[in-house]
Amino acid sequence: MKKVLYRKLLVDYLSFFFIALTSTSIVIWVFQAVNFLDIMIEDGRDYFVYVNFSLLNFPKIFSKVFPFALFFSLFYVTTKYELKNELIILWNFGINKIEIVNFIFKISLTLFLFQIILTSLLVPKSQDTARSFIRTSKINFLDNFIKPKKFNDTISNVTIYSEKKDKDGNMTNLYLKKIVNNKEFQITYAKKGKFKQIGDTPILVLYEGATITSINSEVTRISFSKSDFSLKNIETNTTTYKKTQEISSVKLIKCISSFYELEKKDFEIKVKNIENCSYSNMQNIIKEFYKRFIIPMYVPLLSLIPFLLITSAKENPNYTRVRVTTFLIGIVVIIFSETTIRFVSTISYYDISIMTIPLILLISLYLFLFNKFNINLKN
Repeated sequence: MKKVLYRKLLVDYLSFFFIALTSTSIVIWVFQAVNFLDIMIEDGRDYFVYVNFSLLNFPKIFSKVFPFALFFSLFYVTTKYELKNELIILWNFGINKIEIVNFIFKISLTLFLFQIILTSLLVPKSQDTARSFIRTSKINFLDNFIKPKKFNDTISNVTIYSEKKDKDGNMTNLYLKKIVNNKEFQITYAKKGKFKQIGDTPILVLYEGATITSINSEVTRISFSKSDFSLKNIETNTTTYKKTQEISSVKLIKCISSFYELEKKDFEIKVKNIENCSYSNMQNIIKEFYKRFIIPMYVPLLSLIPFLLITSAKENPNYTRVRVTTFLIGIVVIIFSETTIRFVSTISYYDISIMTIPLILLISLYLFLFNKFNINLKN
C-alpha cells in the first residue's frame, strides 16, 4: 500500500510540475518570440532564421523557469494535500514525515542532474546553434528596416535616413553616412532612392545627389544624377561572434583550470583556441560556470523548503503564517541564487565560499527537518 501512496504522491507532484514548467515557459517564449520578430525584421533577416532562432532559445527559458516551477509545484501540491486531509492517509499507513522528505529528496537529485544536463550541455549548444543561424544567414528584406524620418544604423558602419517612403519602397530626401576607417568617411545626399536586387547583390539606387568624401581631412565633392550604393558583403550590428554563454562546458572548465594553474604567459598560449577565454574576460567565464553548475544545486534545496509546511498542523492558529513564511523563503532563495552571481570574482577562495552556499543551506534545512520530525515521532 505504501508503494501505491508513494506513486500517487509522485504522480501528483511531477504532473503539476510538468504543467507549470511547460505552460510558463511557453508564455515567456511567446513574448520573447514577438520581440525577436521585431529585431529580425529590423535586421533584414528572413523568417526561416527567425523561427529557428526563436525555437533554439526555448531550452534557455526552460532552464530559467525550472527552479521556480519545481518549488511552486511542491508548495501547491503539499498545501492541497494538507488542506484536504490527504496527508493523514499517509500518516495512518505508517509513513512518517521524514520518509516523505527523503522520498522527495531522492527525486530532487534526479531533477538536479537533469537541470545540470540542461544548463551545461543543451542550453550552450542551442545558443551556439541559434547564433550560427544569424552568422551564416544572408540579409534580406532591406526595404523593411528603413523607416521614414528615422536614422537607421542596422548595417555596420552605415547610417541611412529617409524623409519619406511610399508603399512601393520609393524613398525621398535620403542621407547616408559610411565610415570606411578612422581617417575616411563618406556622406551622400540624394533626392530619391530605392532598393534593388541585382543577382545576389542588394543595391541602393540613388538619384540626383552628391557624395562628400573625407580622407585625412581632405574633402572632395562629387555630384551625380544616378549612383549605385552597393551593399554586397554587408554586416549588421547584430552580434554574430560566439558569446561566453555559447562556449561548450568542456572548454569553459579547461579555461578556468588553466587560469588558476598557469602563469599568464603560459595561460594565453594554452587557451588561444578557446573563444572568449582571456584574462580580461575571466570573471564572465567564472560567472558562466556558476550559472551552469552551481545554480542547479539549489534544486534539491527548493525541493525541501515546501516541507516546512508539514512542521505545523493546519489546525494550528499560526498555520497561515507558516504557509506565507514558507512561500517567501522559497522566493527569497530563488532570487538569492540568481543575484549571488554578482559577487563571483576571480579570487578562488572567495568564489568557493559563494559556491558552497547552496550545499550548506541544503544540509542545514535537512538536519532541521530531520530533527523536527524525529522529535515529533518520539513524542
